[in-house]
Amino acid sequence: MARYTDAVCRLCRREGQKLFLKGERCYSGKCAIDRRAYAPGQHGQGRKKLSEYGLQLREKQKAKRFYGVLEGQFAHYYELAEKKAGVTGENLLQILESRLDNVIYRLGFGLSRAEARQLVVHGHFLVNGKKVDIPSYLVKEGDVITIKETSRSLPKIKAIIEATEGKNIPQWLDLDRNTLQGKVVTLAARSDIDLEVEEHLIVELYSK
Repeated sequence: MARYTDAVCRLCRREGQKLFLKGERCYSGKCAIDRRAYAPGQHGQGRKKLSEYGLQLREKQKAKRFYGVLEGQFAHYYELAEKKAGVTGENLLQILESRLDNVIYRLGFGLSRAEARQLVVHGHFLVNGKKVDIPSYLVKEGDVITIKETSRSLPKIKAIIEATEGKNIPQWLDLDRNTLQGKVVTLAARSDIDLEVEEHLIVELYSK
């Protein structure tokens, strides 16, 4: 599967806000956007007024990069969102939040979505008692996510759990830290999603 392999800090600088792509580094003084709060490249510090299309495109790129999704898959999620009842933009964000790699990150089983994605691919998690190693797997209300018994003793997993001990868990998820078991109480509502994106601009872009 194709993945973005260049420096991810450039993505945050390009979007002008933290996308939390580097785990603990994003919360430290080493965060690139704190040190250089302008777009990367030779003309990054120049002021440019974006067109209507440019604003719409930036919102789409921001959402893609936040969740680590490539163009084709993002377009597929938009098609799913259009077919669902409700507001298309909010449906789109709900679908993105429902990705297994994002849920793993939200539960504190990964320091970043990229790390959570890698752990899922390596088969460290069970959904309803069955191994799922597909990061794009969409969870449903009532699904139970657990760390495999054989993975719990791994130094990396232990370090992650310790580092995220005080992490706030979204209301749409429930976590039992004693059993390391998470549950999808309900699907995420727009108010549960902390992404600073104007999703209506994404809808406008795809509606052209």
